[in-house]
Amino acid sequence: MRIALYDIRIFAYHGVMPQEHVVGDWYTVNLQLTVSDETSTQSDLIADTVDYSKVFEVVKREMLIPSKLMEHVCGRITRAILEQFSLVNAVRVTVIKQNPPIGAECGGCGVELTQERQQ
Repeated sequence: MRIALYDIRIFAYHGVMPQEHVVGDWYTVNLQLTVSDETSTQSDLIADTVDYSKVFEVVKREMLIPSKLMEHVCGRITRAILEQFSLVNAVRVTVIKQNPPIGAECGGCGVELTQERQQ
């Protein structure tokens, strides 16, 4: 089973250029969590699944820590989710910078990372 959070918008301060840590930018984060237990499909209990409001808090916390690379942000998010949610077997996270300083109009630049739990 997969649990997904789509189009989380967060203002943060990531980037290689010094001004990116001053002016900041809007980011969009998407997550897909592969969950090992489908008990919640029968029980209808939040205790039997991953509470996506708590997943959002992890994403928010990690996004608010300034980094030079979005790769680093993705890595922190995936590690934190795997550490905090034992039902999650794999995480796919995408972080998109909405207005990257690349000298061109674009819909955003991003990084996607998939990480599986090590057995």
